[in-house]
Amino acid sequence: MKKTSTRLADGRELIYYDSRDDTVRDAVDRRPLDRTVTTSEVRRDALLGDAVAVASHRQGRTYHPPAGECPLCPSEGDRLSEIPDSSYDVAVFENRFPSLAGDSGRCEVVCFTSDHDASFADLTEEQAGLVLEAWTDRTAELSHLPSVEQVFCFENRGAEIGVTLGHPHGQIYAYPFTTPRTALMLRSLAAHKEATGGENLFDAVLAKELAGERVVLETEHWVAFVPYSAHWPYEVHLYPRRRVPDLLGLDEGARTEFPQVYLELLRRFDRIFGEGEPATPYISAWHQAPFGTLEEFDGVVREDFALHLELFTIRRTSGKLKFLAGSESGMNVFINDVPPETAAQRLREVASS
Repeated sequence: MKKTSTRLADGRELIYYDSRDDTVRDAVDRRPLDRTVTTSEVRRDALLGDAVAVASHRQGRTYHPPAGECPLCPSEGDRLSEIPDSSYDVAVFENRFPSLAGDSGRCEVVCFTSDHDASFADLTEEQAGLVLEAWTDRTAELSHLPSVEQVFCFENRGAEIGVTLGHPHGQIYAYPFTTPRTALMLRSLAAHKEATGGENLFDAVLAKELAGERVVLETEHWVAFVPYSAHWPYEVHLYPRRRVPDLLGLDEGARTEFPQVYLELLRRFDRIFGEGEPATPYISAWHQAPFGTLEEFDGVVREDFALHLELFTIRRTSGKLKFLAGSESGMNVFINDVPPETAAQRLREVASS
């Protein structure tokens, strides 16, 4: 992998990740851009103890542009985009309309491929491996920023999810705090460790799933399963067999095998609802240990956390979506219409030949 860092016309960082070491990236951003002005502010909720990012400048962000004006496609002639070069393998840049910025963290866009009409599932294993290298490198780099406590790599796919740019891409949020979801995991981890005299909760969950009926696929280095208490109609958790706290901890075997496993999961998601159905909308989210102190979670250290990916769709059946209504949005109590065992069986049935 070759990494090339440069700057866009307004000063934001752009990084190319190339599979060839002899690739030259010297294209200049020719757009007449002013410096980006952001109003991001993190506010704490005194009752719930969580945080809300207030970012009013995002009201003016790009919204469903025509394909010929996509800001994530390579620049060509007089059509100038966020990527000055005429081609790229993987590109990462600071979001022009970030939810988090400055002392409130950082937001980046990850372009998986220059092919506007592709999806992650269309990538080759080599391309998917390069994305993994980019995620890992950005996790390492962002963890050194003084304002960053947790790095979150994710992809939103599909208009139903709220995606406003059709080009295949994901995002990275570098939070200045430990996210509420992670904090809940860490509290459960601490409580289980104390109650069992030191047993790791992630290890216990993985062992139980391996012995059960919800495993979707397993390989030498990875296990994918539908969790016992899945929140979403079709939800898969992907764990490396060897527990590591973040992407940096994956060994060579797990890195080599990941593209094959992940691409297979994505392709199965696109076959869940049968031939002729639109592409399945999904969210894919990496859960990594925070880089800040864990003192508030008694007895827990970073190495206790288990890196894992959660992949889920809001589509519950053909033509129908799972909406977060009163119980989910008002009380954070999910109601799932698809039994996890049924979802796991269906995901096994649609295995590719």
